[in-house]
Amino acid sequence: MPALIVVGAQWGDEGKGKVTDLIGQSVDWVVKFNGGNNAGHTIVVGDQKFGLHLIPAGILSPTVTPVIGNGVVVDLEVMFAEIKMLEEAGVDCSRLKVSLNAHIIPPYNKVMDGLAERSLGERKIGTTGRGIGPTYADKMNRIGLRIQDLFDESILRQKVRSALSGKNFVIEKQFSEEPIDPETISDQLL
Repeated sequence: MPALIVVGAQWGDEGKGKVTDLIGQSVDWVVKFNGGNNAGHTIVVGDQKFGLHLIPAGILSPTVTPVIGNGVVVDLEVMFAEIKMLEEAGVDCSRLKVSLNAHIIPPYNKVMDGLAERSLGERKIGTTGRGIGPTYADKMNRIGLRIQDLFDESILRQKVRSALSGKNFVIEKQFSEEPIDPETISDQLL
């Protein structure tokens, strides 16, 4: 079965979104396979303008199945805000598929992102502060939260407590900040 793949080689801003939108109308699937909501693209359809950061551009082509793959880190607030914006504009989002293995950007990783960036002072790297890097680190360290964890409250709470035990140590000892309550985070995610 032939496949057509659009991959950027310049860390964004090379026109992937526009190309994907143009060819996406003649394919079956448009899959976002990695990254987060740190960038995005604007698509204009007729007189409507859509700013997408997480939802694949294929959502705007009625015959396409858009997919958020397991290599993507998902900010749930961003995803649901984009779905709401699209639905309010009359776009059918029922075709959207999200991998159960995709990792969630939990609120505490946004905190960790900001603290780490602040601690670098003049050497800061210019992170967006959206928790993307810390979430990928959690994935590699096997302490990350995945979409599937949202469907089992006890597992979600256990994983949040486990992740925050180490992160709270760093937050308190290295940054002299108040620890983050795992139950509050779990409640926010559920």
